[in-house]
Amino acid sequence: MLTNVLDQSAEYLFSTRHERLDLWCDLLQRCRDWVAASCCDAKEQKRREVVRIGQHLQTLERYHAYPGQRLMAIFEQRIGEHDDVGTLRLARRICSSLLDSSYRHDANDWEPADDLPDASAARYSINQPSAQLRPYFELLIVSSDASSTWAQKQQDIRNLRRHDDAFIYQPIIVGTYEDALMAVMLNPDVQVVAIHDGFQRNANLSARLRVMLDQYQSLVGSETYEDPSLDLSVALKQLRPELDIILLRDRNIERTAGNPQMAFINRVFYEFEEPMEVHLCVVEGIANRYRTPFFDNLKRYAQRPIGTFHALPIARGKSIFKSNWIRDMGAFYGANLFLAESSATTGGLDSLLEPTGNIRQAQLMAASTFGAQAAFFVTNGTSTANKIVEQALLAPGDIVLIDRNCHKSHHYAAVLTGAYPLYIDAYPLSEYSMYGGVTLASLKQALLNLKRDGKLERAKMMVLTNCTFDGHVYNPLRVMEECLAIKPDLIFLWDEAWFGFARFSPLLRQRTAMHAATELRKRLKSPRYRQQYTEQCTAQDAFTDEEMQHNRLLMDPEHTQVRVYQTSSVHKSMSALRQGSMILVSDDAFAQTEGAFREAVFTHTSTSPNQQIIASLDIARRQMNLEGYDLVMRATQLAFVIRKQVNNHPLISRYFKILDVADLIPEPLRGSKIASYVHDKAHWSTLSQAIINDEFFLDPTRLTLSCGHAGFDGTQFKQLLAGRYNIQLNKTSRNSVLLQTNINNTRSDVAHLIQVLVQICRDIDDSIADDENQALQLRSRVTRLVEDLPALPDFSCFHPEFRSDALENTIEGDIRKAFYKAYDLEACEYLKLSDSMIDQRLENGPPLVSANFVIPYPPGFPIMVPGQVITAPIIDFMRNLDVQEIHGYSSSQGLKLLKPEHIE
Repeated sequence: MLTNVLDQSAEYLFSTRHERLDLWCDLLQRCRDWVAASCCDAKEQKRREVVRIGQHLQTLERYHAYPGQRLMAIFEQRIGEHDDVGTLRLARRICSSLLDSSYRHDANDWEPADDLPDASAARYSINQPSAQLRPYFELLIVSSDASSTWAQKQQDIRNLRRHDDAFIYQPIIVGTYEDALMAVMLNPDVQVVAIHDGFQRNANLSARLRVMLDQYQSLVGSETYEDPSLDLSVALKQLRPELDIILLRDRNIERTAGNPQMAFINRVFYEFEEPMEVHLCVVEGIANRYRTPFFDNLKRYAQRPIGTFHALPIARGKSIFKSNWIRDMGAFYGANLFLAESSATTGGLDSLLEPTGNIRQAQLMAASTFGAQAAFFVTNGTSTANKIVEQALLAPGDIVLIDRNCHKSHHYAAVLTGAYPLYIDAYPLSEYSMYGGVTLASLKQALLNLKRDGKLERAKMMVLTNCTFDGHVYNPLRVMEECLAIKPDLIFLWDEAWFGFARFSPLLRQRTAMHAATELRKRLKSPRYRQQYTEQCTAQDAFTDEEMQHNRLLMDPEHTQVRVYQTSSVHKSMSALRQGSMILVSDDAFAQTEGAFREAVFTHTSTSPNQQIIASLDIARRQMNLEGYDLVMRATQLAFVIRKQVNNHPLISRYFKILDVADLIPEPLRGSKIASYVHDKAHWSTLSQAIINDEFFLDPTRLTLSCGHAGFDGTQFKQLLAGRYNIQLNKTSRNSVLLQTNINNTRSDVAHLIQVLVQICRDIDDSIADDENQALQLRSRVTRLVEDLPALPDFSCFHPEFRSDALENTIEGDIRKAFYKAYDLEACEYLKLSDSMIDQRLENGPPLVSANFVIPYPPGFPIMVPGQVITAPIIDFMRNLDVQEIHGYSSSQGLKLLKPEHIE
């Protein structure tokens, strides 16, 4: 059992909080076994097991404030003295405190005395309700002093803390560069790092931690600086950008303070000559990150006695609480919801349309947290965020390169702007009725085709979904670098509706748009990159189109602009209310675009935005800044646990499977050759290899559960889980459902899911055990769902009437013209899928031209858009669909088509 625990921790080291709790709980059980053992040999064997787990825990506890060196030393002493009862008592005390986090506010938990209260009811010694307890964090000190002095130094720092401080913290001390990196990697409670001069390098790390550190360093690069403190500070910021960093120097502090490379340092002190100032700096830094300008202001507003004479009767709640009929609404939602409502933008409140006060401050803080130049709050979802960006940057006749499988908001944005979409097909996964992503070769080929046809200048924007609904994550840095090598001023819109949380994982962050934009600018300024471009320039200019499609291309540092936009559904992966979204901007030319951008904001933003959604965006930013690292790593950990439990379970795996990397990403797109997150020992090193090398990366938190072998289509299984077992999910395909782990999930959720799947599998076994007819029906359903699948149709083309010119190879089209053509009822006709006229026209003409969008759910992408020529594969796909929800299609009327005589 012990070996299994240690092996599992080595394979799945994403959340050390998860691992620590497992190890401490296992240690506690070993202590119980030690006490219960009756003979000497058995007692010694159990004691050795306690020693083994304790030694493993030591590699983690050195990076955490609690239980700390003092309690761990006492723990080891009791084991050495063969004090089984004393060891059990201390283990129980530490384990209980870690499980309920009471050490954060109860000083008793830090004491080893056995006669102190153990019950959780006695833990709230501060006499404050839990909601008012001071937030807790840990201060990491990188010291050059001898380790024998660390205990006294920690106590000196504790003595600086004051009762009126808004936060409570505990210090941790390490002495080496490597230990500092491991501490911020393994301990999410570290929020501030104070670095002294003279620290050492080459820490004595365990083999496992050394591998983890080496993989991290290969992920972020090997750039070094002459100043060791700067070198460490940069490495820490690359790992966790949110950290506050303080330097305590013994020389040249004035030169350090004036060094532009150290602009990100919070404060520079002359060693420890002002200990109270250092303490105040630590607390103030956290206070600045904790601040939520709009939410704080809204709370103050709700406490004021306001007379309302504006058009929002619900404000202040009097129409609710004084009503004879709707008081239950007030009882359900509480008074604060109504006290914090107003349609006014004066009296201390700010305007989302023209923010100049606390909303503007909140957006600036969001931009900093998410690594952007600017951030804009959106209160009606990422659908609107996408339309804002595209209206601001596209004009009629511009060409936008777009994944045909993207969200419908992008297609409708083309209608609104009059831009011509050039649809590019993603690679198909027909066996699961879904698409992957668009390959880099396809993107480059589309640009090269435009260049060949003399239309590259009209190509203004590229729109890609990162990550897709099913978890396909692009390499934005590589995509933008090579596309900019062909079109240096191309604008990129990355729809990261499902991926906003990735900013707070040092692994997943590498695949985000804002991170890639920052790295692009570094490359363009790098003398080394410029030299590489000069060396390749002659060869690159001589490349044929085929060579350009398949060879690595470099940007022209003199002419390339970095223009990147990211839209993020904060409500989909962070603690924001529904429809809370953000637009993140990293655009070298935003000063020239800002006017049009704000006009687009005016166009699409309600003049009565929901105050609570704005507040939730502000709060979500605060949470992710202060605990996003921990929450995202835990969500990642849970995802791997689910994968392993489902795919390795002897009963569940007979009927269900979490699709793995090789199932969803073809081998040529996986340079790392990693095929499985379950069998390739998924940990930091596995993911870092894939992130560095692979064209596409599978988001581990998105779990496609194949249910076809259990005889369920996606819709049926979704309804079963929701109706009978209280498990909710979003997306389905013909033979799968999508599970997501996020910052809201717990291990109890995972246990419930596994228990439900076991029960469903038992029910299937019972139904077919003695009933051959049931077994035959199951096999028939499995064949229909898993084998007899319709091929996914590619985008065909626009009818010549809706193309930008008459060239046969022109594939972009005037979707707006076709869309509004359908407003003329006389120009439209309907044909049912069963009508033989469809087959006759497919064979002999005239062509079938779609009058609107047709979007089956699943798979959820438009298989027809206005002006598109409908082909036989599209009709075959439609006829083989057995889904109930098809937007844009009426089963009673049939397909809506543009009449041939009204097109020509």
